[in-house]
This record gives sequence, structure tokens and C-alpha cells, in this order.
Amino acid sequence: MPTPLSTPANVAASSSDAFLSIRNIRKRFGAFTALDHVSLEVGKGEMVCLLGPSGCGKTTLLRTIAGLEKQDDGSIHAHGRDISHLPPQSRDYGILFQSYALFPNLTVAQNVAYGLNARRMTRAQMQQRVTDMLAMIGLAGSEKKYPGQLSGGQQQRVALARALAPSPSLLLLDEPLSALDAQVREHLQLEIRRLQKEFNITTLMVTHDQEEAMVMSDRIAIMHHGRIEQFDTPDRIYRHPATPFVADFVGQANWLPFQRVSERQVSVGPLMLSVEQEKQKVDSGRLFCRPEAVDVLPAVDAANRFSARVVDQIYLGNRYRMMLELDELPGRRLMADVSNDVRAQLPDVSAQRMWIALPQHSLHLFA
Repeated sequence: MPTPLSTPANVAASSSDAFLSIRNIRKRFGAFTALDHVSLEVGKGEMVCLLGPSGCGKTTLLRTIAGLEKQDDGSIHAHGRDISHLPPQSRDYGILFQSYALFPNLTVAQNVAYGLNARRMTRAQMQQRVTDMLAMIGLAGSEKKYPGQLSGGQQQRVALARALAPSPSLLLLDEPLSALDAQVREHLQLEIRRLQKEFNITTLMVTHDQEEAMVMSDRIAIMHHGRIEQFDTPDRIYRHPATPFVADFVGQANWLPFQRVSERQVSVGPLMLSVEQEKQKVDSGRLFCRPEAVDVLPAVDAANRFSARVVDQIYLGNRYRMMLELDELPGRRLMADVSNDVRAQLPDVSAQRMWIALPQHSLHLFA
């Protein structure tokens, strides 16, 4: 899939072969605007995550696509068919909620088969489909168990099998893993992604977990105040955020106020920093840099090389996070993430001064 252009607005990048097309959707609840003319297009077999803070509109958008909420304006097309005003049962999707929503009085087999009842299948075909689905999710032999006899992770897999059993053209996931512990959640992230690829099913997933979105999606739509701030690949969203909100929301960020001095130079207080030439010239604002981009072992001739004092450091397992204060910017701190190998090359840095560098390619300017 070619890398799409980032789109710093509520209209996401479009394509002529989109499987799911959401066009100018608006939804209000009284005076509150939940969706502010949102447009989004998802390709066949693509996994897209709707990511954002609570109240940003991501669940409302998913429920509107499912027909569980009715939009005030705009249209929804799936597989070339206008489903904007169809009832939920006519929209051909499978849905998986955070709460699993399994029937406690039905066996695992009966729960998985529930979505097949409306299909024209013989009893033997239904039984075979249930057997195949349980084998696919690693729960073969659990047909006669009840949901209460399963762990949370197993229940979620049964709910996933039930959603996939009718072979829907679209899969909708509403924070399906947020109630699980970390180890089970990480396992199911990979399992859902594997099944999604195997079925080649177009999938839209709501999450507030950044890491989950990065691991599972082909593209991510970052939502804020009912709008899409950026719709792009995980790599580009992290490395090339389109707006200050995206930069601050995804991952950790260092921010420094700047004034432009020349085409490739800005000032941060008394410091002069070289920057790469940008498409849109920004004269003043905030300079953004990821913590892992800060070079704590720079070459003598490195650009943007400054002396800093180590204020604090935190061990994070696979890396150290060092809090630095530049000598010429007292009171303003920078975060630097360094690997354990790099940290081992440094002396006891507590309260010590050291050289750091801010590589030009890692600096982004926002008005």
C-alpha cells in the first residue's frame, strides 16, 4: 500500500477504490457537536484505528457507521452501496464490543452460531462453521463450555469468532481489549491482526491506546473535538505529526519556543539551531523533538550541539529517560531516551554536565 499524504484536517485522504467511504458526517447531541463534518475512506482489507482521547467522537463515528446512531448530515458507503439510512441488520458488518456481550445461558458453540441463524445454512454447515472458527481462535474442544467457565481473554476470542462467523464484509471493533490485563491484551492484539489479515476483512477499530493502534493498524485516524487531525500510517504519524495535538498526543514530546532567524536557522532563547528547509515557512511558534531523537553521544562537529546538565533519570526497562537542562536555558527541561547500551557508555551522569545534540532532521516547527 503506498504511503498516503498526511491530512491535517477533518477530511482524510481519499481513493477511488475505497471499500468504506464516510462523507461529511455531522452528528450533534443537543448543543454538543460529536462529529464535525468528518470524511474518511478505508481500502478493502485495510485495518484502520480511530485513536483519540475520551470524548473526541471516535465511538460515535463507529456507532454511526454501524447504524446504532443516526447522522444529522453526510453519507456512508460500503462496497459501493449507500448504507446511510439502512437498519443495522442490513449493513453487513460484524461488531465486537469491550463488554464481549456473550449470552451467559448459551454454550460457546451456541454463542458463535448465533450470528449464523439468519443465514441460509443447514445445521451441518453451521456446526462445521462453528468448529472451524473455534479451531482458528485456539479454542477447539470448548464447544460445550459456558462463558462463565472461560477467562476474559477466552471470552473475547469467542466474541471475535461470533463476529467473524457470518463472514461480514466489514468488522467494527469498539475498544475490544481495554478490559483485559496487559499480557493477554498484547497476545490478542497480534491474534486479531492475524485473523484480520487472514480473512482480508476491512476493519475499523476504536481505541485510546496509542501502542495498540501502532501495533495493529495499517493507518490511524487521530481524532480531536469531533474532527480528524491526521490520517496516516503509524510511522508518519509518529515521525511527521501534522498538528501540535498529534505530536503531543502520540508518544512523548519536547517543546521549545522559537523565532525564525533565517531560512534554515531559528533561535531558542540565546541558542541558535539549524533546521531543515520546510515546505511551509513558520516564523515563530514551538519547536518539537522526540526524546529518542536527542543525541547524548554527539560527534564533536555535530550540528546543534550544546552542553546540558542531567537533572534526573528514570529506568524504563528497555531504556533510560534522562531529564536534561541546557546550560543556556535554565529552568527548561528536555527529555532524552537512551538505550541501555548507550547508557552503559556514559559515566555516572547524576548532576553531571554532558554534550547533547538536536539533529536537524528530528526538529519540527509548528506555528
